Amino acid sequence: MPASQSDKPVSAGKKTPASAPPAAERDVQFLPGVGSKLAALLKQKLDIHTLTDLWFHLPRAYEDRTRIVPIGSAVHGESAQFEGTVIHAEITFKGRRALQAVLEDGSGRIRLKFFYFQNAQLERFKGRPRVRAFGEAREQGFGFEIVHPKVSFLHDTDITPVSETLSPIYPKTQDINNDRLSKIVRHALAELPPAHELELMPAPVLQHLQWSELRAALMLVHSPPPDVDMRALMDMRHPAQQRLAGEELLAHQLSMRIQRQAFKAERGRMLAPKGVLAKKLLATLGFTLTGAQQRVSGEIALDLKQAEPMLRLVQGDVGSGKTVVAALAAAAAIECQTQVALVAPTELLAEQHYRNFQRWFAAVDATIDVVWLAGKVKGKAREAAMQRIASGAAIVIGTHALFSEAVRFKALALCIIDEQHRFGVQQRLSLREKGVDPANRTQSYVPHQLVMTATPIPRTLAMVGFADLDVSVIDELPPSRKPVQTVVINGERREELIARIETALNAGRQAYWVCTLIEENDTLQAQAAQASYQRLCEALPLARIGLVHGRLKAKEKEALMQQFSSGELQVLVATTVIEVGVDVPNASLMLIENAERLGLSQLHQLRGRVGRGSAASSCVLMYQAPLSQHAKARLQILRESNDGFVIAEKDLELRGPGELLGTKQTGDMRFRIADLNRDQELLERVQAIAERFAQKYPEQSKALIRRWIGHSERYSQA
Repeated sequence: MPASQSDKPVSAGKKTPASAPPAAERDVQFLPGVGSKLAALLKQKLDIHTLTDLWFHLPRAYEDRTRIVPIGSAVHGESAQFEGTVIHAEITFKGRRALQAVLEDGSGRIRLKFFYFQNAQLERFKGRPRVRAFGEAREQGFGFEIVHPKVSFLHDTDITPVSETLSPIYPKTQDINNDRLSKIVRHALAELPPAHELELMPAPVLQHLQWSELRAALMLVHSPPPDVDMRALMDMRHPAQQRLAGEELLAHQLSMRIQRQAFKAERGRMLAPKGVLAKKLLATLGFTLTGAQQRVSGEIALDLKQAEPMLRLVQGDVGSGKTVVAALAAAAAIECQTQVALVAPTELLAEQHYRNFQRWFAAVDATIDVVWLAGKVKGKAREAAMQRIASGAAIVIGTHALFSEAVRFKALALCIIDEQHRFGVQQRLSLREKGVDPANRTQSYVPHQLVMTATPIPRTLAMVGFADLDVSVIDELPPSRKPVQTVVINGERREELIARIETALNAGRQAYWVCTLIEENDTLQAQAAQASYQRLCEALPLARIGLVHGRLKAKEKEALMQQFSSGELQVLVATTVIEVGVDVPNASLMLIENAERLGLSQLHQLRGRVGRGSAASSCVLMYQAPLSQHAKARLQILRESNDGFVIAEKDLELRGPGELLGTKQTGDMRFRIADLNRDQELLERVQAIAERFAQKYPEQSKALIRRWIGHSERYSQA
């Protein structure tokens, strides 16, 4: 790597404690200029605790201040550094109060504009000072201008050198500006150990992956030389960045594998029933399983027979029949005289499962006890439910309430977690303690875990977010499921849509009208739904219309949903609480207001509420103009495809992993430099070696996890 300013980092003049740990583990507060107050900010806001954390706090962008560009060579939309004399400065009031200064260098002039300023700044620009300004040049009618440039004032007699390296822009917080953070990082880089001490990747692996040395990669990324490939650097595809991204992805793969090994090392109950209960259940369902359902059920049954706990994710598009597969797994546990817990993220979805399981198993054996437990189950009803669970109730269905320490099982053997992306990984793993007897851990069993999602997970995301799980895919829809026709309409054509609802009702069908808001706020959503409900009631006075939103009590929601399910209500106005779990075959029309505000996967989930019966079904996506290009792309994808896996891949491209998996799921999967869209090929290469790496280099594996994941709670028990 060419010599740069960072090859000669600032000297660390602050003394370290008497018994100083290795540089990598030293606390940031012992760096020059970092006291206890700033160290606390770094830890709280940026999760930076040690020098290692600073070394791997990587830039997200760069500024080129290594050269002075003549003003006459300014290019619209490009950032550059200009130097000249301020020939005029004033405060203007045209539309918005602003400080403007005109900079001239002999080749041209450029206007510097500030909307946020203090009056004293005007005085600094008076007297024709020499100024160096960096920012994005934008061409206006009168010439070029830079809004809020970074400015430094020069003395006439000085020849102020330009930067020797590109200037890094770090992920930061408003409490610590970038210049201060950059200085702290430079101090930390002065403590970088020699290459052979820093490197954790064995030489054969480096050679196999054709990766560069880590120390050189770090130095280049923090202080790129002027002749670096700027395009590759800004696209995060420079070999040095890819070296770091690859190591980070490997650390995540290793951590998930260690977590899986720890879970699999526990003892699970061997559930090998004769299959009598499952056969009776299938006989009462009234339909035949698809080939995909049979295959996935077989994979689960094989897992349950093992002495190690099952960890399996079942993916299936909307309407593919995951609940029936879960019920068959539950039948195996019940026949073996053990308990099943089914957890869902919302009361509405949990209630739907409760009704289905209660109906299905009552038809098979009326003595099978199905218990419902949610946060709103209070007083004597809660005490009774808890007692039934502790006494051995066969099936326990509920929400987050089942995670409570107060909930005790007698012989929990299987945990089924629906819509898993709504739960954190630690919540999911905490259920393993529910099958353990604290008084006799050696004779206890860890429950099998079956995790389900109706949100298809793109392959790339599954490789990272679910590397600790075996994956089954129900990739076949029942023959009765018909594709839903999707149309996109301007919300101003509301009257046409109401007429369309009336036509559907006259044909004996039912319809959903879904209201959305930008804010995730039950009160505001309820108000929006109430307004739409009133408009529909006025437009369709003879129709039987119901209203469901998050502010209703559980019993009220359940009663309204039951009325809609039975056909008592013809139209259901609702917020997105009906996204999952609602099954009304007679509903053939779904209208979604402000569809541009929702993500692809959520729109696909809502659309899946129709098309469950024999009638042709439609989903109308209403939007409010003007639409952004991003919103147009999302709605167009929905029009073109009913395939949840295609939609999930597009959703990953448009929104990224955080939103697609859920914030709780990915709260600790914040990559420092890796990107799941950009680095798919890199991820595949890393995944191919992860298993062997973990076995052959166990100590390096642990060190890599500490380096890249460090203080993350997600892996604290790995």
